[in-house]
Amino acid sequence: MKLIYKGKFNGDPNSLPHGEHKPNAVKFREPENTKQLALVANLLAIGIILVCLFGLYLRANMQAFSLIGACMTFLSLYPHEFLHAVCFKKEVYLYTNWSQGLLFVVGTEDMSKARFIVMSLLPNLVFGFLPYLIFLLFPQCNGLGTFGAIAIGMGAGDYLNVFFALTQMPKGARTYLYGFHSYWYMPQNNQVS
Repeated sequence: MKLIYKGKFNGDPNSLPHGEHKPNAVKFREPENTKQLALVANLLAIGIILVCLFGLYLRANMQAFSLIGACMTFLSLYPHEFLHAVCFKKEVYLYTNWSQGLLFVVGTEDMSKARFIVMSLLPNLVFGFLPYLIFLLFPQCNGLGTFGAIAIGMGAGDYLNVFFALTQMPKGARTYLYGFHSYWYMPQNNQVS
């Protein structure tokens, strides 16, 4: 894996790296552009964060909210994307667009549905669910609880990708990014990586 920082994403999907389209590839049914995706993901993120913060309140009262934990989530943004990137074998490109609430990596290689799901969930497990679970077991770790609650919600775009893969990709299918959109196809020899 080689991570290449590309800077601010200008909103033009044609500016993203493109691999080759595979024969009979099917585009995921997903939001058409970055503004639609950002809106859906941000609304979902707010809902998830509110539910997790309510869990924080129930477990240890609102005294459990930690400003330090909240700030830690913003420090984890780039490491979050790095954990996505390590799941790729080839070059991966990092883009930002803070005005739309976007920070994302793009790789042009294809991957199995299972690897795509692991790639999508890995940062959320490490930075979200694990700290939140530690807080649920040990409520005195309120910084981890706040950090986990917010980090879980910040993975909303990743959960959308997992949902699309689980509901749209048949068994044995492979997926890849082409511009801003994900596609799936059935390989000729069904090899899995």
